[in-house]
Formats: sequence, C-alpha cells, structure tokens
Amino acid sequence: MTGAGRAADGARRSAQIAASWRANAAAWTEAVRARAIESRRVATDAAIIRAALAVRPALALDLGCGEGWLVRALADHGVAAIGIDGSAPLIEAAAAAGGGTFLCLGYDDIAADPARCGATFDLVVANFALLDERVAPLLAALRGIMTARGRLLVQTVHPRALAPPRADGWRVEDFSGFGDSAWTPMPWYFRTLPSWVAALRDGGFAMYGLAEPTHSDDGRPLSLLLETTLT
Repeated sequence: MTGAGRAADGARRSAQIAASWRANAAAWTEAVRARAIESRRVATDAAIIRAALAVRPALALDLGCGEGWLVRALADHGVAAIGIDGSAPLIEAAAAAGGGTFLCLGYDDIAADPARCGATFDLVVANFALLDERVAPLLAALRGIMTARGRLLVQTVHPRALAPPRADGWRVEDFSGFGDSAWTPMPWYFRTLPSWVAALRDGGFAMYGLAEPTHSDDGRPLSLLLETTLT
C-alpha cells in the first residue's frame, strides 16, 4: 500500500472508530455501570485506579473517558479530573452522572489545539483508549498540557489475550461478552510491546514501569499497563 493509500485507510478506520462509539454509547454505558465486563471487574479497573493514585496528581486528564467511570472513581479518592471523549452521547452520559468536568473533544481536536483541554495536568490516563494506528501526534500534543512531573498511563490489551498472530495490525472488536445489547463492531490497532515502546518514544514519552494485571482465578494476563514519563 502506498503512503497515500495507507493514510486514506487510516482515516477511514478512524472514522469507523468514532462512529462505533457514537452508536455503542448506550450499550457501553450500561455494560460499564452494570460491571458486565469480566476483565474490568476482576482486575483492570482496579489496576488503573491504583496506578493513577500512585502518581498523586493534583489534576488528571482521562483521555477517552467514555461514560466517566474513572473520573468518578478518582473523585472518590479526592483527585480532581477532567474527562474528554469524542462521542457526544458518552459525554452526555458522563456529565449527567457528575463527579467531574467532561468535554466533547476528538483526538484530532486535541492534536490541533491541546489547550482546548482547559488545564495543565500532572497525569494523563489512556485506559484502553488509544485505538488508532497513528498516535504520535496526539502524544506530542499532550506534552504541551502536562507539568514537568507529568505522567502518562496507558492500559491496553495484553498480547496473550488475543488469538495469533500476535503482530502489529488492525483487529475488529465485536464486543462479545460485553452484555446482551446490540453492538456495532469497531476496528482497532493492536501493538506488540516493542511497538508500544516505539510509539511512546516517537510521541516524547519513555516507560518507567510495566504491569500485567492478571485474572484472580487462573493468573492469565488481562492487560498491559504502561507507566511513562516525559522525555
């Protein structure tokens, strides 16, 4: 595929990702609030909360906040947070539940003008929220709204949670096991750990820690949690 063709394909998939989160907003809100997603219930939600609180942020940014659960969880621990998401229905659900400030902004909006996030942050969290192939422009923009001690936490799918081949490339999430609602499938870009390290480096971040939250019953890894700092 030519460079132009790859760019067009990436733009098409990005539009599909955005459309799926608009279409799935009600089903996602129900699934999260009913704790219907097993991996979140048994390990990954608690893992990202622990990692966020360990930073001791004065102000956090939840990137791709969905219906706002993490902003509310941080508020319960005395941490102020702003949640942003490109899905207007999800932001409406988050704002209705309260617990923080919520803004409807897409990642292209942030890359073009990061000041639209409205503050400077000690912590940015991307919890299963970096789904595109090209993330370096967004990461580079985030640097401009982070304090010198700022940290970025990225939680993503663990390679062992997927069927082979475990190589970089586009996958399709059909949301099976996420509840009985009708779901619109979503493309997402899978990265191996070396690819994540490279993408973060290209965006101006370096890893200082790595966690692998596991299932409490059988010990299988459910996610990778990448702890990074500004370079």
